[in-house]
This record gives sequence, structure tokens and C-alpha cells, in this order.
Amino acid sequence: MALTETVGALTAAFSRIAATRMTGLPMNNPALRVAAVGFRPSHENHLVGVLITPWAINLMLLAAKPSRDLHLAADCRQAWDFPSGSYDFMGGEEPECGAYQFCSLFSPAFEFPDQAAAETTAAEVMNALFLDVEANVDHQEAARMSGRSVLQVPTSRRGFLRGVIGGLKA
Repeated sequence: MALTETVGALTAAFSRIAATRMTGLPMNNPALRVAAVGFRPSHENHLVGVLITPWAINLMLLAAKPSRDLHLAADCRQAWDFPSGSYDFMGGEEPECGAYQFCSLFSPAFEFPDQAAAETTAAEVMNALFLDVEANVDHQEAARMSGRSVLQVPTSRRGFLRGVIGGLKA
């Protein structure tokens, strides 16, 4: 299956869920709709991206080809390594897209005033996911040791939030 078909199947599954079992529930943000952002190949035969729904924003891992290799039993987790770190994913399965894994980013997603803000955040998540946080820390430590300001070293929003700035060891 091509990337667009795989992501389209995921979007179709969650659009159906939004229109049926999630409709009218108080955890929905009425400003959001189902959208897939930034999906790209990752790991062997998998795709990773962000799925926005009215009730949550999740990092999603999909099989690039129909497969059950992402199937997880209820309450099980699987860790996946990315350049920015290791993240725990839980599993799900829907008829349209088969087995998938997800890592919750925002649930519920009330802090987003509109779809554009949610999509911007999703794109930033995808950029941050593939940044090597440890390499960024090394650049900041080198700046600090040479007497330069660590604030002059570019950092990601994720790095900042994880306390890279100010979290350097003296």
C-alpha cells in the first residue's frame, strides 16, 4: 500500500469513529476535525505521523503494508526509539486501517483554539521527533565550556521543554 493509501485508511477509520461512537461526547474539541499530519517512513516497513481528532492528538505508527505486526494486546505497551528518545506506544485496530500503535500527545485536546493551531503543533512534533536531543545537549555543553552563551545554540521546542536549557550540568 502507498503512503497516501495507508494514511487515507487511518483518516477514514477515525472519521467514522468521530461520526459514530465519539459524536457528542464532552471530551471533543468542536474546533478540531480528523487530520493526518507529517506521515513518513520510519523503522522497517512502518509509517509515523500525528493524527489529530476532536478528542485527542496522537503520534501514530502504522504498517506500510497490511500486517498484524503492530498488534498489541489490551493494556500492553511497546517502546519505539526515535532520534529524540524512546516512546511507549499502545495498540489499536480498526477495520479500515488494521493494527496501529499510538502514543498520546494531548488528550483531551482542549488547548487548541482551532485546526490550524493543532496542525502547526503536529508538524512541530514531527520535526522534534527526529531531532537528536543528545547531540543538541553536546553542542550546548561545548558552547558553555568555551564561554559562549548556550542561548546562542539552536534548540528545539522539545529540547527546551525537556529542560535542556538550564538543565546542563555545571
